[in-house]
Amino acid sequence: MERTSFAGMRCSLARGLDRIGDWWSPLIIRDLYLGVTRFDDLVEDLGISRNLLARRLKALAANGMIARKAYQRRPLRYEYRLTEAGRDLIPALLALTAWGDRWAAPKEGSPMLHEHAACGCRFTPQVTCSACGEPIDAGSVMATRGPGGAAKAGTKVLARRLPPPTPGR
Repeated sequence: MERTSFAGMRCSLARGLDRIGDWWSPLIIRDLYLGVTRFDDLVEDLGISRNLLARRLKALAANGMIARKAYQRRPLRYEYRLTEAGRDLIPALLALTAWGDRWAAPKEGSPMLHEHAACGCRFTPQVTCSACGEPIDAGSVMATRGPGGAAKAGTKVLARRLPPPTPGR
């Protein structure tokens, strides 16, 4: 089944999801971030078929999320590394993981804990305001029209309904 491309939508979320690809891609990116960088190790860790993993790695590379580097010449074998775009996705994946820990964790508890390298403390990933540092939740955000919004697929109704930004902010 061919999936719908969101690349032409005027929505950053839709375009971002188009770049990520499918539900396997965030797991592949997570594993690469955690140091599982070789094909066979990714197959073993994720339980993904070799053909599907090969397609996902190719798509992630084409979308600028990962890069491959040969680590063996005979036979030729590669390891995969996150690019800057792939590393920039990690905070979003951490936030999604925190949501999963709260709403979908195994009965035994969180499969993975996180420690902040700078202070050494265990933490729960959360999204915060870049201006004041306060945590963000659904009730604390007001969306306004952005310069790229348009009455086109992905923001057709939102472009009409979102208020303009508050002047001076």
